Amino acid sequence: MITAGIDVGAKTTKVVILNGDQIVGRSDLILTGFDQQEAAERALTQALVAAGLEQRAIERVVATGAGAKAVHYAHDTISDVKAAARGANRFVPSARTVLDVGAEEGRGIRCDARGGVIDFAVNEKCAAGAGAFTEAMSRALEVPLEEMGALSLKSRNAVPMNAQCAVFAESEVVSLIHAKTPKEDIVRAVHDAIASRIGSMVRRVGIEPDVILIGGVAHNAGFVDSLRRGLDIEIRVPQAPDYVSAVGAALVASE
Repeated sequence: MITAGIDVGAKTTKVVILNGDQIVGRSDLILTGFDQQEAAERALTQALVAAGLEQRAIERVVATGAGAKAVHYAHDTISDVKAAARGANRFVPSARTVLDVGAEEGRGIRCDARGGVIDFAVNEKCAAGAGAFTEAMSRALEVPLEEMGALSLKSRNAVPMNAQCAVFAESEVVSLIHAKTPKEDIVRAVHDAIASRIGSMVRRVGIEPDVILIGGVAHNAGFVDSLRRGLDIEIRVPQAPDYVSAVGAALVASE
């Protein structure tokens, strides 16, 4: 059975096409922008080309993400939480705790051996627990976003960051810069602050290994290191962490 999962995220849209449980095509990361429907259509077209298929070959489509309702041709929509848990189970069957950290929010999910959701918590009210916080701080530090992770790993000093709000944290970063604090130490403090928020959230649902990190922020090695230190547990990052929820949606479509 050929199915498609469409994840219309706050920042990027992803499409994965499965034949059974095998990935046969996927899109690039398409900026969602203001037109969620157009982003979904572009992503689906890319995935179809990659799979060498026409749209009529897809038997069922399931959408997820902030803009799931914009995918008018989807047969069904599912929550981000369900898609993340099911997709994480596909990549790492031993996953019992899933951390999904994207551009606008973070989620902590406890799941069973089949990728079913047992409990979850969501941090959706504050950018300090999501990728947008890192982006704002990279602008304040004048460090390219893609270099933040590697720079953080060079730090040898823990610098506390007290602000719990992205706006106030930016002012605190400016103060640290004026105090001649090394940039690598400031970047580590930024990642430690996000990890602290995510750690507090996931502790509410309980932490059980294996712990899996998905979402775009999973590419940031500095954040992964901060999270590992904060939770004092090994963190596994599956291949292509941005696409895990899209895979989860496609798997639900096949079921």
